[in-house]
This record gives sequence, C-alpha cells and structure tokens, in this order.
Amino acid sequence: MESYDFIGIGLGPYNLGLACLTAPIAELDGLFLEARDDVSWHPGMLLESSRLQTPFLADLVTLADPTSPYSFLAYLKEIGRLYPFYIRESFFPLRVEYDAYCRWAAGKLPNLRFGHQVTAVEYDPTDERYVVTATVGDSTVSHRARHLVLGTGTPPHLPAACVGLDSDAVHNSRYLEHRDALRGKRSITIVGSGQSAAEIYHDLLTDIHTYGYQLNWVTRSPRFFPLEYTKLTLEMTSPDYVDYFHALPEPTRYRLEAEQKGLFKGISADLVNDIFDLLYATSVHGPVNTRLLTNTELTGVAYDRSTGRHTLRLRHVEQGRDHTLDTEGLVLATGYRYQLPAFCDPIRDRLRFDDHGRLDVARNYSVDHTGRGVFLQNGGTHTHSITSPDLGMGPYRNAWIIRELLGRETYPIEKSITFQEFGVPA
Repeated sequence: MESYDFIGIGLGPYNLGLACLTAPIAELDGLFLEARDDVSWHPGMLLESSRLQTPFLADLVTLADPTSPYSFLAYLKEIGRLYPFYIRESFFPLRVEYDAYCRWAAGKLPNLRFGHQVTAVEYDPTDERYVVTATVGDSTVSHRARHLVLGTGTPPHLPAACVGLDSDAVHNSRYLEHRDALRGKRSITIVGSGQSAAEIYHDLLTDIHTYGYQLNWVTRSPRFFPLEYTKLTLEMTSPDYVDYFHALPEPTRYRLEAEQKGLFKGISADLVNDIFDLLYATSVHGPVNTRLLTNTELTGVAYDRSTGRHTLRLRHVEQGRDHTLDTEGLVLATGYRYQLPAFCDPIRDRLRFDDHGRLDVARNYSVDHTGRGVFLQNGGTHTHSITSPDLGMGPYRNAWIIRELLGRETYPIEKSITFQEFGVPA
C-alpha cells in the first residue's frame, strides 16, 4: 500500500488548483482521487454564452503564483486563443471555456486518479496515517497519507417541500441533460433566486415562441437581487476580512452568513438587464406567456403521474396568502449545501464540530483536532465568510494548506490588502 504526504479527495477547481500548485514542489508527494471519469465543472449549467462571475485572474493558480504554467493565460496561449481573448476585452471567461481550461490543466498532471469512488477513510494510529479506500470498477484499492484535503464540493440542495418527490423535476445541476425534454412540455416553472435560476430562465425565454410553453419563475426573494460587485464590497473577499470574520463569536458569524447571501448568490447585473431586454423584445408582437413571481415561497408539491403535472403550493411571504400553480416541467435552481461525506464516518471522532453541528473550520482551513491533519476546501461560509466559495480565494486557501503541509511558506501569503478596516483598530 503506497503512502503519500497528502491525499486530495475530489477534483473540483480547488483541489485541482492544489494539484497544480504542489506539482513543482519536490518535497510534497500528493495523490488526488476523483469518482468521475474526468474533470467536469457544473456540466449541467454549461450554457453556451454563460460567463463566470469572477475575472480570469481567479483561475486555478494565478493569485498564488502568477508565473505558474497552469494559468488560464498559459492555457489560452497554448491553444491559440490568447489574442482573441485579448480582443474580446472582457475579464470574464465563458463558463464552457473555464471548464475546458480545468480539463487542460488536469491533463498535464500525473497524480490524478479518476474513476476512484472513495468509500471509507480510517485512521491508523500505529504510523499516524489516514487510510483511504476506494472502489475502481470491480476492484478495491487503498492508499495511506499523513494528511487529507477534502474537496468533494457541495451537493445539490432540494427544498424541504421537494424531498422525496417522485417526479421528473430537475435540479439545475442537471439542466442541460434535461433541456430538450423540458422544451417539449406545455409549461415550465423555475424555482430559485440566484444566478442559475436566472440563466435557465433566460435560456428558456429565448425559445418560448419556438416551443410555445408557459414559462414561470418563482422566487422567495422580494426582488431579483443583483450580485453586489462594487469594489469596496469586493474587499470582503480578502485575507483581512477572513481574519475579522473568523474571530467573531459563532452566533454572530451565523447571523452574518444568512445576511450576506446576496454578496455571492445574487444575479449578475448584466444578466438581470438582459432578461428585461429580452422580455421587452419578445413582447413587441403581443403578451409573453410568462410569469415572474417574487416574494413567493414554495411550501409543497404534489405530482399527478397520469397528467404529468406538478401542483405547487405557494405562499406570498409579505401578504401571508396561499395559492397554487400548476406546471408540467419543474426546475429547482435551489443551490448547493455542504455535507460531510459518509466516507468520513470512521474518522468523525477526529474532526471538530461547532455548536450547530457543522465542521469547525480553523483559520488554517483544518477541521481535525490536531489542527493540521485534515483540511477542507469550500464548505466554510460559517467560518470564512463569502471567501469560502469564491474562485479567486481558492489559490490563497491552497497557499495556506501548502504551508501547513510543508511547515514553511512556499507561495507568499498576503496578510493585508484592503483600504478599509473591518474591526476596532488594534
């Protein structure tokens, strides 16, 4: 059984970035395990014209190492698209472009293992190593490591009203897979408030006259909140704000976590405007067969298999009134929530949890009692605020993790970069 310095479980952008940043470090021997057959970043939402909400500098490596051969610009140069990207004059890559970039980077790394479904992680106290067991086809393999980095991502979240629903409702994570089937229905309703809901609504609105369906968008939010993207607000994605937020009492952090969702779950302002412009253009020749329902909470769903129709029970939050809506197609753009993978159950006693039952993520991103054995990618909005899911802060977090793995700083870690002060001056 081979032994490594660390094993990364999951290959989303954050662990893939860790693989890129540790590749040139001879003292670190790491292995990365991924259940899927290839790197694939939100494949169900790779709409042709959708863009990232973060600039191209927020790639896998640049904000930790601008000289890395695994940067987005290096990718564009190698495939001959650097000048077209330059002429395009937009900081924001297409989502399909970012996905292709991730696959390009993965193809250059020798220590990634795909098709490895991790089934258990145990701890062997005799040599102080974690034992990671995975199935590969019909076989089982095990690897040992001193450290673990959990990068399994955040799984799709379903609202309570839809848990156990036996129907053809679709979570947005599988939208493209089911788009053709949805287009064939007489009515489609999207439930959700963020960027994914808006992108799907815009995509389906584009074809509403071609396919003739009724299109509805139901959101609990009082309005279609744009992502707050002003520059002083962006200073909250900084080492300074992480230090401030992490030091706050747990109840305060949880309150802020709920209040700050609009800072990373809003809709890009350009897309909000594009939707209105499309509605306006589509309405030139008559009313558009669509409804946008704000302040509306989904409280229940019934599905009639004989008619293929969902009946949504809805409640207007401000008026306190209930009503229903019938729809054939149902798209749940209801986001993602972190869950500790079941394969961690055997080491649960080694992990720290807060008073809410969630992982207690230390400032250095560790989640075990030793403070440097198991590290978490993402999943820490309750401890590290809006920086946790931010692509641009991924390289910063990885620079921290690498420092913990090596015991020294390889990539310079910024201490303070903001003009504003978040707390009482020292």
